[in-house]
Amino acid sequence: MADHQRKDVGAASTNRGEEAFQPERTVGVLAISPNDDDHLYLANIFGHTNWQLRTAHTWGEALTTLARQRIPILVCESQLIDATWKEVLAGLSRMPERPVLIVASRLADESFWAEVLNLGAYDVLMKPFDATEVFRVVSLAWLSWKNDRERHVGHSIASAEYARAAGL
Repeated sequence: MADHQRKDVGAASTNRGEEAFQPERTVGVLAISPNDDDHLYLANIFGHTNWQLRTAHTWGEALTTLARQRIPILVCESQLIDATWKEVLAGLSRMPERPVLIVASRLADESFWAEVLNLGAYDVLMKPFDATEVFRVVSLAWLSWKNDRERHVGHSIASAEYARAAGL
């Protein structure tokens, strides 16, 4: 990647020696974990970036936050007090502007990783968290979310233009 900034993608940032993307404006990440140490660790990772970390201890708390704010990225513990990551994924699928789900787990093996991806979550983060890996995965998840939104908007515009041209 070049050292220049591209407004359509985000700013290049070297975080702990690796190059990754972060948004040029503040973008939210919601960490859902019953463990306060997870929240503190993630806050430390994102503290010097354009990511704004929100936290929730339960899926219910997370839903309240998501109802009030547009948050594109969720980092969710695999097993919450009131839900599993699969229930969170199912809940997200009913949302009009679906956030990207990243599942965090201490017991992530190849089988778990394959299940997470096959069911539609973005990726798995191993715990304990590695700051470089967290930043990399969240950055790439945001780019994926952003590109999906741009494709959806472009498709909607093309469909509307086609309908107008067809006299519909």
